[in-house]
Amino acid sequence: MSTWHDTVRRLTPPVWAGVLLCIAFLATPAPFATLASADAGRVVGHMFAREAPLSLLLAVVVLMLERRRTLAEPDGDVASPFTAPVMLSLLTLACTVVGYYALQPLMAQARLGQGALSFGQLHAISLGLFGVKMLAVCWLAVLAVRPSGRSR
Repeated sequence: MSTWHDTVRRLTPPVWAGVLLCIAFLATPAPFATLASADAGRVVGHMFAREAPLSLLLAVVVLMLERRRTLAEPDGDVASPFTAPVMLSLLTLACTVVGYYALQPLMAQARLGQGALSFGQLHAISLGLFGVKMLAVCWLAVLAVRPSGRSR
């Protein structure tokens, strides 16, 4: 594999993990510490509206680079498409699609008193999915930078 592709493959997950950790532990708590709850919720909602497409993009990039790496391996065996980075990237895609794109419209309805679940319940599900995504991306980061050079 070319050096450029390998460098991008190794750097993307750690940078992505840093973004998610920063959002979770720095950017999200700050508005709630300084603004009224409704205003803080709007600020945080705006951050997650930017984070979701970024996560989709980065998951696809990791999937493409990992597939390219497995196809370029010189071991002579047919490369399995189901490596750990591929599965973790698919998990992050699922968490993003469900946690943001599926739940956000339901949360808007719940704020109006509509729907089967309350805003708090939907928020808890969304938070759980973001946590799973964050753990999956951190695991991707560990796999990407481990010294063996292999990320299976």
